[in-house]
Amino acid sequence: MIVYSKYIVPKGYLGISIFPFVILKHESLKQDVVLINHERIHLRQQLELLVLPFYIIYGFEFLIRLFQYKSWHLAYKEISFEREAYTNEKDLNYLKSRSFWSFIHYF
Repeated sequence: MIVYSKYIVPKGYLGISIFPFVILKHESLKQDVVLINHERIHLRQQLELLVLPFYIIYGFEFLIRLFQYKSWHLAYKEISFEREAYTNEKDLNYLKSRSFWSFIHYF
């Protein structure tokens, strides 16, 4: 389900996935199939980890990467969940062929 809110999506980002929602900053972004695919990859990751563990692992990994790289942006980009999503966001058939827990390959 896609919803729109410029208040929920953090500054500097266009969208965020909070199961079961994809929240976009602006309604016009619903036409961006790559962004929607990126966020749907996150929804699949969240579902595979039964939602709450996804957020715990995401946050923990972000803190480790932040300590490692000392850069908010680089830490975010190096989170395994983000690496999987960014690597495959342009492949609109990715979720059809994606194997269970594929994010493991990006740690």
